[in-house]
Amino acid sequence: MLGVIVNASSVIIGSILGLIIGHRIQEELKTQVLIPAGIVTLLVGIQMGLTSGNIIIPLLASIVGGILGHVLQIENGIIQLGNFLHRLTPAAESKHFASGFLKASVLFCAGSMTIVGSFQSGIMNDHQLIFLKSTLDGFMSLILASTLGVGVLFSALVIFLYQGALVLSSFWLQPLVQGRILEEIGATGGIMVIMIGLDLLELRKIKTANFIPALLIAPLLVKIEFALHQLVLGGKP
Repeated sequence: MLGVIVNASSVIIGSILGLIIGHRIQEELKTQVLIPAGIVTLLVGIQMGLTSGNIIIPLLASIVGGILGHVLQIENGIIQLGNFLHRLTPAAESKHFASGFLKASVLFCAGSMTIVGSFQSGIMNDHQLIFLKSTLDGFMSLILASTLGVGVLFSALVIFLYQGALVLSSFWLQPLVQGRILEEIGATGGIMVIMIGLDLLELRKIKTANFIPALLIAPLLVKIEFALHQLVLGGKP
């Protein structure tokens, strides 16, 4: 769990520094800071998306996952959780609390680096990838917290719970999540990261969290693709 603790701590430290800086920055300058953050987020999402071996898989996963997320109202649930945490912190004045909590939570947890790093940390006791992710998340949380407020700080709780669960279950999950499956999960997560980038740049308001089920749909589609491939070329599934 060392890597998880370091990752969550990096977001806490980065967010606190961002909050300190944010109070001293004018709103216009905050917008100027948010623009490169949004562009970098887009670039990260594109890089993740390009890892796909079959772009149809993340496309279908996003469509089906988005429909499921809409039916389940996942984004509204996360926003309600953010509002609940906001009420528990009377000192938090940010009107963007729930939005910052939501964007940061999805951004820090959507990538394949989260899964691979957690597995390496849990199975091989190798924390190098998680430490790299922690550095990136720390800088991004500083930028986001300076513009979106204290809600970003509370995303550290989501990181701790989500990555902690991956580390603890890594021994059983690792055989199921590797190779093509990991690539398509990462590419699907890249689509979600691009959505966050568009939102940060205020180009399009997207309920990104509703697409979270896509990360579960992608592995199923890889299995279906493999079965169809075997059926066509091998004559049996």
